[in-house]
Amino acid sequence: MESEDEVPFHIATPLKESSALSSKAGTRVLMKMENIQPMGSFKIRGIGHFCQKLAKEGCKKFVCSSGGNAGLAAAYACNKLGLPATIVVPEHTSKNIIQRLEGLRAEVVVTGKVWDDADAHAHRLTEAPGSVYISPFNHPLLWEGHSSLVLELKAALGNQKPGALVVSVGGGGLLAGIIEGLTRVGWSDVPIIAMETQGAHCLNAALEAGKPVTLPDITSIAKCLGAKTVCDRALECARKYKVISVAVDDREAVQAIEMFLDDELMLVEAACGAALAAVYSGHIQRLQQEGKLEQPKGPLIMVVCGGSAISLSELQNFKSQLGMI
Repeated sequence: MESEDEVPFHIATPLKESSALSSKAGTRVLMKMENIQPMGSFKIRGIGHFCQKLAKEGCKKFVCSSGGNAGLAAAYACNKLGLPATIVVPEHTSKNIIQRLEGLRAEVVVTGKVWDDADAHAHRLTEAPGSVYISPFNHPLLWEGHSSLVLELKAALGNQKPGALVVSVGGGGLLAGIIEGLTRVGWSDVPIIAMETQGAHCLNAALEAGKPVTLPDITSIAKCLGAKTVCDRALECARKYKVISVAVDDREAVQAIEMFLDDELMLVEAACGAALAAVYSGHIQRLQQEGKLEQPKGPLIMVVCGGSAISLSELQNFKSQLGMI
């Protein structure tokens, strides 16, 4: 994937067994710790790869729309490359994220109610000569970069095949990349449990409708899952491969964040909580009982995608909004 002289900006993350999650799931659970990536999420895999490739082709400036994680990855990659970056974020973006982006020498533009609004503005900015648009999730180079996660799983597991993978879905870039990786290593029959929150469930809605769906608004607290429409490639993958779509409510995602903090001593954002809820809320067991998921013969791989838009005060805010305090 990378040329021999290209050192990627992402790190090879650990694969860690969780006794707590294993006990709750009734099967061995291994966590792919993407939360310890530079800038705190898997996004650096695809976006770092994209920026390196385009910089080699002569790109001099990047513009990225983001709910937080993609922007941080883009700003980090551009800072490494010594190139200017403009990150367009929606109005709900926290001051902490904006300060971190500016600390990476990115220009930050705040506009729009949701990510889709910020994305439209980012496209307008890239009409200027010399600027290249970075999608948070919708480009083959991103999927190719994200597929490195599966290559690391293959190297760690060897001849042992995963029983299933659990992954959060926002715009669908990680899902598309994981399926590309599974195909490359000969694991295309491994089922994927695609987790979303209600109110940011663009993949789930599209699969239910049997066609692409644009949500009227993002009403979930998991704003980093906040694309109104899933990318075409992810929807195509979900139809072609063994993808089981599950949408949980915000309360389940927040409960999963708290339980994971207690069990693993790590704080992740609500988008990641959606994936963790697959185990903490019993959805894995339910899918098995309903005959939708076989009892895994190999380990259940939980992609702990991480995330930057979380703090203890933000967690308390979520609980307050949801009447959980």
